[in-house]
Amino acid sequence: MSDNKTGLTGFEILKSCFIGCEAGYDESDIVIFGAPFDGTVTFRPGSRFAPMSMRAESIGLETYSPYQNKDLEDMKIYDAGDLDLPFGDTSRALQKIAGIERYIIKAGKRPVMIGGEHLVSLPAIEEALKAYPDLHIIHFDAHTDLRDEYLGEKLSHANVIRRVWDLVGDGRIHQFGIRSGTREEFEWADSGHTKLHRYTTKGIEETVKELSGVPVYVTIDLDVLDPSIFPGTGTPEAGGVSFMELENALIALSGLDIKAADVVELSPHYDASGVSTAVACKVLRELLLVMG
Repeated sequence: MSDNKTGLTGFEILKSCFIGCEAGYDESDIVIFGAPFDGTVTFRPGSRFAPMSMRAESIGLETYSPYQNKDLEDMKIYDAGDLDLPFGDTSRALQKIAGIERYIIKAGKRPVMIGGEHLVSLPAIEEALKAYPDLHIIHFDAHTDLRDEYLGEKLSHANVIRRVWDLVGDGRIHQFGIRSGTREEFEWADSGHTKLHRYTTKGIEETVKELSGVPVYVTIDLDVLDPSIFPGTGTPEAGGVSFMELENALIALSGLDIKAADVVELSPHYDASGVSTAVACKVLRELLLVMG
């Protein structure tokens, strides 16, 4: 696109946005923004660098998906860039994320957030819930994230889904790929608090049928993928799903009323090959196309 604001009319200027997401804000139905925050990470930090890395690496990705026969160029998506989040102040960071999520939803658009650690999903889900009170959450992850507290903290990526449960209650959180957590977390989920599917994405078709016509928030913690495919994450967990298993699960969501979504927990510098970032970009592309 030409950049008339700088006076460089006639030149093609490469801007820092996710590939295929160059539409203007007003004309777009979907708005991407980055939430580069990893202030409560319990093992290996670094997910704050994911949004920037994904934008830079997305240029190696095609806008067309042969899996879905859809193209990002046929959609109107605006990439708003990254929030400027304060380091060391979790509360303020979450407030800023809530603010932009609220702004986008009130404008009648659908936000898609790039994390960042998984705690960034909490204010985004809370704002979506305010707009859509019967919201359900589809959660892909290796970890339960259902601790009530971790080392005395109520707000961390280790208990983000428990905090979401505080908001929505029983039966509205659908978890897939879960293979790590305390005994208490699994027992708590199995007692009817969440609908937890162990190890795989099996059961996604039944969930889709159940949620037909219901507003949905999709949160993808990328460590749901096996670390042989996706080592670039803060808390890798063996025994994960393959890319195609996740891809097929996302395609199964086509037709759902997805109001908002996020992709979180890429820590790019733990995979010097760049493969993890490339995988994260492809997951985001497929999610956007499903929403489109």
